[in-house]
Formats: sequence, structure tokens, C-alpha cells
Amino acid sequence: MPMTEQATGAHHPQPRARSGGSPSATVEHLTGAQSLIRSLEEVGADTVFGIPGGAILPAYDPMMDSQRVRHVLVRHEQGAGHAATGYAQATGKVGICMATSGPGATNLVTPIADAYLDSVPIVAITGQVASAAIGTDAFQEADICGITMPVTKHNFLVTKAEDIPHTIAEAFHIAASGRPGPVLVDIAKDALQAKTTFSWPPVMDLPGYRPVTKPHAKQIREAAKLITQARRPVLYVGGGVMKSGATAELKVLAELTGAPVTTTLMALGSFPDSHPLHVGMPGMHGSVTAVTALQKADLIVALGARFDDRVTGKLDSFAPYAKVVHADIDPAEIGKNRAADVPIVGDAREVIADLVQAVQAEHTEGNTGDYSAWWKDLDRWRETYPLGYDLPEDGSLSPQQVIQRIGELAPPDTIFAAGVGQHQMWASHFIQYEQPATWLNSGGAGTMGYAVPAAMGAKAGMPDRTVWAIDGDGCFQMTNQELTTCALNNIPVKVAIINNGALGMVRQWQTLFYNQRYSNTVLHSGADTEGNEAKGTRVPDFVKLSEAMGCHAIRCEDPADLDKVIAEANAINDRPVVIDFIVHEDAMVWPMVAAGTSNDEVMAARGVRPDFGDNEDD
Repeated sequence: MPMTEQATGAHHPQPRARSGGSPSATVEHLTGAQSLIRSLEEVGADTVFGIPGGAILPAYDPMMDSQRVRHVLVRHEQGAGHAATGYAQATGKVGICMATSGPGATNLVTPIADAYLDSVPIVAITGQVASAAIGTDAFQEADICGITMPVTKHNFLVTKAEDIPHTIAEAFHIAASGRPGPVLVDIAKDALQAKTTFSWPPVMDLPGYRPVTKPHAKQIREAAKLITQARRPVLYVGGGVMKSGATAELKVLAELTGAPVTTTLMALGSFPDSHPLHVGMPGMHGSVTAVTALQKADLIVALGARFDDRVTGKLDSFAPYAKVVHADIDPAEIGKNRAADVPIVGDAREVIADLVQAVQAEHTEGNTGDYSAWWKDLDRWRETYPLGYDLPEDGSLSPQQVIQRIGELAPPDTIFAAGVGQHQMWASHFIQYEQPATWLNSGGAGTMGYAVPAAMGAKAGMPDRTVWAIDGDGCFQMTNQELTTCALNNIPVKVAIINNGALGMVRQWQTLFYNQRYSNTVLHSGADTEGNEAKGTRVPDFVKLSEAMGCHAIRCEDPADLDKVIAEANAINDRPVVIDFIVHEDAMVWPMVAAGTSNDEVMAARGVRPDFGDNEDD
């Protein structure tokens, strides 16, 4: 991404270098590697997730002596990247991961792309072959800057030891400011080994990088007028509101206007689920009320959201009657998918605070919106099409019930991290999110394997909070080795495996769109050539596997044991806990808008098309 591009959401304040030198700066003679560790200490880093290897090895020697930077030795670099993301999402600080050159660096590509799409501030530090060998196809050489260019906010190749301090300062500043995102710093091995001088703070030189945070007053006034003139407004809240720390301001704006609020998958918790103005999550698996509210709105106020395809469905049929106010810190997002009638570039916190004042001014002049008829419709839809599920007729565990009870029995302030697929959607629906930064998931990339390492990172950053990973049996098998990391580093996460023996969301699509031909979605016991399951022993045995990695492990198959098992997990805090929940394989995620179709075609359940009682749906 060019240095001038900014993006959705804004940053949490970070300890970082000041621009310009300081006459009081102390100068020390160090190696480049020592300079790197000192720089990390100075920007406020306290936890690094990584694995050493040849090119990065010089940095690991001085890190051993650091009293301020803790290194967590992961089992796979992908785990390091997702842990850095979970740490950042839970704490609001920059997450840090470290890997060696070549395959170590390329193993970070997936979590870097994941962080990029969800605007998460992480800094990935990689070793590189010696500068003289760059471009020669040397052992374990990969052009990681070139490889990650499309999925980093910016990246640096450092070949001189003296460039390390200012590069680290700039990397953390870029990652955390404007639209947050991942930054990669690739350092040649000889730069780490060379002698240099170290002084702090360094001079930062970032020409062209000037994130706009203060919105234009005229645009704010126009937006306030539209809000008070509208009859069917919706506040469409995205992850940028969470990243800017604007949740308190959002609540004030919502209650001031009385408009319904819908929070995207990345924004869950930014507005309390239990609040009467909250109509749910929009999108492919959003609540009927949220999906329909956007479709029938006459004004959409998008705050730190990007009109993602999972929210809009078929774009040309999305919200056909709505004017759009689009506020975002990244000007590239405004008008990208949906034209904005009132574009506002700025930090979500400043935008919402100014909107509150502007709406108050409109109210003082006697201009208030009348949304009474709108709320009659919304309340009717909420009452007619609530989120719900049926218990399996055979008496087996319902995955929705499992997740709901985990949420209800969890201690206050629990952080939930979800993998990707059915269990992710059920966790978004059936756990109540009342506070920001209590819901972590991979939204834009949809990365299977995210949950366990992200939960690890969240727990490392917030050790006094309970952290539950809600994972599927497919996702769990991608990164479960990080449970060993958790066990050995006193990071006692709790993991719920929603085990339906299949790649659940893919299987749901095969049920609905591929005539129940279950091609390569059965996980636990193999299948015959026709795709039929071969009943037998579950492979792997998740209880034995988890115990082998130092966890307390439990299997739960009977609904009568559900609360007891969850309580047992909540009571254990000296090691990781894994529960293998054997759930019914045919459970599906509803509501649903099929991919590529209009949100007007939302299905409340299988074969149940909502009737909104208006001419448009006849």
C-alpha cells in the first residue's frame, strides 16, 4: 500500500519515538542486534512471539538479556503472527512477531494478510540473508518485502545497522497511526552483526505520511442534517469505531439520535448487544432485522466500515433507497464500493464526537428526527425473526447451545477468540458482547487456524482476563500445536472444539447447493469413494492430543454434562484447558444470504423466507 494511503478505524495511542532528535539523547556503542532490542524496549514492546533461525539469530542473543521484552517461543511462525494479532486486538497495543529468513518469513504471510484485511497494528521483524547475498538465491533467501508488499501497510529492508532505530520507530508509528495495519521490517544478517551507535529518540522521516484525523466541519453539519431529516436511518458501525476507541461516543450518538445500530462482525462489542437500539449484526449471516434495516433504510451512516461484500450482498441491489454518510480514516475506502452522499475523512472518535455536537445543534433549532414508524417495523421484525436454533431430535449436543452456555457461564470481561466457519457465526450470534475488545476473529481473510494462537496472544497481553477460543475441529487441526506454547509459557487459555466431524461451513454449502454431495469435508474418520462417512474411531483423539501438549482435556457428548464441564474448565487456571464438544453434524447457520444474491433474499431458516408485509416483497 502506498505510504499516503490510510484506512478504516484509528489507532490507540502508542509509546513511540518523537520526530526529531533530542540534545539529551544518550549515545551508546552496540551491535545492530543490540540496537534492535533497545529500540523495541524504547517503543514500549513487552512481548514478542517468534522462532529463531540463522538470519535472525544475532537478534536472539541480546533479547536473552532484556529485562523489558518477553519472548514467547511459538511452534510455527503462523502462530507467532496470529498471536501478535490477538495481542494487538485485546490490548490495543502493537503486536510483534519475529521470524528468520526464507520459510520463516513466508510462514508469516498468512497472518500478515489477515492483519492487513482487519486493520490490526502488528510489526513483523524478519531476518534476511547478508546484504551482499541478497538477490543471489542464497540459502533461505526470500524477497519477503516483495512478497508482502500487497498485504502490508508499509515494509522496510534494512541493510545498515545505523538505520535500525529510526526504522523501528517509524514501523511502530505507521502500524498504529491512521488506519492501523501490519508493517514488516526485514533486516539483513550483517546489519544485525555490525557495530553501530545507538541513540534515542531517533529522527523519523516519513514524507507524505500525514493521516487526516480531524473531519471537515461542513461535512459533519451536512451529515447531522441528513440524520434529523431521515425517517429510516441506520448507524452502520464497523471495526474502525473499536480501533479508534470511540465506543463511548458511539453510545452517546445512538441515544441522542434514537437511530438503530447495526455492528459488523469486526465491531461486535463496540455497542452493547443488550442495548435496545441494537438490531444485530448485518451481512451474509446477520440477523434478519439488521439485514433488512439496511435494505429499507433511507439513510445509512457508515462509521469506520467499508461496505464489505459480506455485508452488502449483491452490491447493485444493496440499500436501494438510502443516502449514505460514509466516515472513514482511509479516503481510499470512501466511494470504493458504494458512492457516498456525504464523505467524511477522519478518525472515528473525532467524527462521532463532532456529529454529537452537530446533532445537538440541530435539535436546539427544533430539527429532530421522527423514527416512530421505523421502530414499529424494526420491532416487528425483531419479534418475528429472532435468532434461534432447534435442539437435535436425537438428544445430541447442539453447537449453538454449547456456545451460548460458554458465553453465559464465562466470567465477566471474558475475551472470546473464534476460528472461521460455522462456529464463528454461532459465536457471533449466541454470545452477548457488551464491551469492546472482547470478541476477536478473522473477518476479512477468514483464516482457519486463527483462534488458538490469537487466544494465546490475547491471554499473554491480558493475563488477568479469562480467554476462551471457540474453534472448529477443522480450524483446530491447523494451529493446535500452539497449545504446547501455552502450556510451557503459563498462558492458560481455554479452548472449546465444536466438533461436528466435518468442515462445517463447507458442508453446509454442499447440503444447500451441491445436492448433499459431501466431497472431502468429512474430517474425523475418512470416507468411501462416494463421500459417505466410514463410521469408526475419531482421528485424531483431541483429548489425548491435548493432554500430550500439557493441557487439561475433557470430552463432552451429553447435554446433561454441559454446564458441569464448562464450570470445570472455568475453574482451572494453571494450564490450558481443551473441551472436545461432540455436536450434531447437521446444524446450520441461519439466517443466511446466499453468496452473490441480494440481501432482499435473506432466509431466516431453511425454507423460511421472511414476509415483511410490504409490496416490495409480494
